[in-house]
Amino acid sequence: MKIKISEAAFLFCLVMTAAFLTVLSKERVQKPVDDGYMPGEAVLAATDSAFITWVDFNVSFEALNAAYELDVASYDQPVRLNWIELLAYSGAKNGGKFGKNAVSTIKKAAADLSEGKMTIAQLTADLDHYPYYYEAYEAVLGGMVGEFEIEREIEIENATEDGQITKEWKKLYGLKAFLPIAHGFPYSDYDDFGSSRNYGYARVHLGHDMMGQIGTPIMAVESGIVENLGWNQYGGWRIGIRSFDGKRYYYYAHLRQNYPYADGLSEGDVVTAGDVIGYMGHTGYSTTENVNNIKSVHLHWGLQLIFDESQRDSDNEIWVDCYALTRFLYRNRSKAEKVGETREWQRVFEMKDPAVAKFTNIF
Repeated sequence: MKIKISEAAFLFCLVMTAAFLTVLSKERVQKPVDDGYMPGEAVLAATDSAFITWVDFNVSFEALNAAYELDVASYDQPVRLNWIELLAYSGAKNGGKFGKNAVSTIKKAAADLSEGKMTIAQLTADLDHYPYYYEAYEAVLGGMVGEFEIEREIEIENATEDGQITKEWKKLYGLKAFLPIAHGFPYSDYDDFGSSRNYGYARVHLGHDMMGQIGTPIMAVESGIVENLGWNQYGGWRIGIRSFDGKRYYYYAHLRQNYPYADGLSEGDVVTAGDVIGYMGHTGYSTTENVNNIKSVHLHWGLQLIFDESQRDSDNEIWVDCYALTRFLYRNRSKAEKVGETREWQRVFEMKDPAVAKFTNIF
């Protein structure tokens, strides 16, 4: 569901968001891309920086699943578990590495917490870097799990005879972020974060490519504000969506020639996670608009973390590896349907995200 807000409200919300983005942490040092550095374990450097300046998101698919399932299972239990706290505990305990023992570490911590043997504060008391890992992982995952309402199809015996889907609203707790590829559409991918690119200048790939078919509906991963829309010589037709807390900037690039965006989408719109926002293509690598200079049809999606507005467009941008996160989001795919004889698609099951309601009520 796209919601229009005024330009003044949009600018005001960005200013207000920036005011809340100060966190206490150790500085992260970004290595230059021409010294052989590839994304790996980050190195803590003691400085006076007031905000995080580097994050290596190495959380494994298996760890994401384990922590998430423990969180959801504890929803109605006396002790509520927080998946980000569990992941941050494992990260702090193992220096940001998520090897074969990460899941057992997470499960052991969850058992100690659930059984009341200790609190999260007691569990992490001797881990000096736990606050950093929590702040970093919360920035990546903070808007993805929570309460929401969503439409679900009613069992077939209650469906109408004209073939239309009969729906009912369900209140749920769990994953409210979505894979950026619509349900039922094929794609292929691999972990290509950090691989080399040379159009314009030598650089590394700071996103995740998902190869598919022209016109595949692209869905909003998280609810947020459309901050950028239009042509970029590297990304072609692209969309930039900012999370409501201002910490995540989602970048969707190489969208379809001639018809890149969902009908009516514009800067300043509020979108709900799982909405159709655009269509896969292979535009880009040109200073001329609407050119297909990318060899393979694919979606490039990236996730930039913003702890301070000075990082937004600078030489110190923080982009994280989304491969494991993409695998995790596969468990939640938004179904889309074609709109009549047009080239437009729309989501089948609407969602009510409390984050959207809270934001629109404020602004």
